[in-house]
Amino acid sequence: GVPERSTKVLPPALVRVGARHHPTATRATPAGPRSSRDVAAVAAAVAAAGVGQSTMSILEYNGGAIIAMTGKNCVAIACDTRLGLQQQTVSCDFQKIFKMNDKLMLGVTGLATDVLTLQQLLKFKLNMYKLREEREMKPETFSWLLTSVLYEKRFGPYFTEPVVAGLNEKNEPFLSAMDLIGAPVMTKDFVVSGTCTANLNGMCETMYRPDMEPDDLFETISQCLLASVDRDALSGWGAMVHVITPEGTTSRRLKGRQD
Repeated sequence: GVPERSTKVLPPALVRVGARHHPTATRATPAGPRSSRDVAAVAAAVAAAGVGQSTMSILEYNGGAIIAMTGKNCVAIACDTRLGLQQQTVSCDFQKIFKMNDKLMLGVTGLATDVLTLQQLLKFKLNMYKLREEREMKPETFSWLLTSVLYEKRFGPYFTEPVVAGLNEKNEPFLSAMDLIGAPVMTKDFVVSGTCTANLNGMCETMYRPDMEPDDLFETISQCLLASVDRDALSGWGAMVHVITPEGTTSRRLKGRQD
């Protein structure tokens, strides 16, 4: 989203110093260069007022975008590949989608350090479940596990917005997404996450059709993602698309705009 600028009222010290050097000021003030005390007063007043500063969610610091979409006995999940520090691009191959098992994938946007920490923790819990239960975890179960993990840290949360996509034991698609403290939403069509969710939602609402075949699903989710990140400064620089079917997973890398 567009960062909101501060609307704080300037302190009197800053107003006085600003009026002294403004060409249209009518107040009579002594001429001459400012002293170090004046400079310090201006700096303190600017810091207090937040002039020239803009607020930004920590979830947007590294940028990113993820879509998950359902088809006929298949599900797809796609992400961009950019890693940034606000407007500075650091890497063009940052992984945001992780394979949990043959029919389950996890996509995570948000603060990059928390993305990796959360993925490693969930992989550990998934492996322990497989050792104890001697079976793979279902997508529904994994979604509730993730909700529990996030809510457990609600007073010092992981700054992430995860998306879960997979096929259940009947090969029916499952989608869920949640916020940083684990409040879940489960849908039958598509879910989005990241810094351009308004763009992603608009494109998905326009192009989504129920019961798409895997090839049609790949084409649709790819066009939705690329068209959305082209209009967002914090995401893009290529994409990865994964389509999960009962026969296996197909992964493709897409080339996007490099500006």
